[in-house]
Amino acid sequence: MRELPQPKLELLGHMELSVAKPHLPGQTPIGRRRIIQVTGGKFEGEYFNATVLPGGDDWITVREDGTIIQDVRITLETDDNEIILMTYRGIRTGPQEVLDRLDQGENVDPEEYYFRTNPVFETASEKYHWLNNRIFVSNGIRLPEGVSYSIYTVK
Repeated sequence: MRELPQPKLELLGHMELSVAKPHLPGQTPIGRRRIIQVTGGKFEGEYFNATVLPGGDDWITVREDGTIIQDVRITLETDDNEIILMTYRGIRTGPQEVLDRLDQGENVDPEEYYFRTNPVFETASEKYHWLNNRIFVSNGIRLPEGVSYSIYTVK
């Protein structure tokens, strides 16, 4: 069997999100749910800078083992007034005591837990059309007031 070249990662940028207190709909057949509104934020990178518009949401499912599955939808407005839609699914997991500390709003070293997402961008912008045609991954850190991500293009 032929081995293909290993994909490379190129930094797209860094994003910080501010969030509201979670709504807690409770246990559903899928898992324990949390819905967290994204109230704002910023994206900074080599190819564009953007403001995260208020109104996005993170629909979280908490598994029995405490692992969080994210389902996020946000809107970016670039500094040159283009609109970029961004969705991502992610996973945050680790030892239960670390997850408990994160849930209590503590500042936890990101080496103590696993937090990755796979962003998908969608835009009508001709300038940023290339975002529609790439695969992206990110690593994240949970902060007391929100989250921060480093987002990479898979080359």
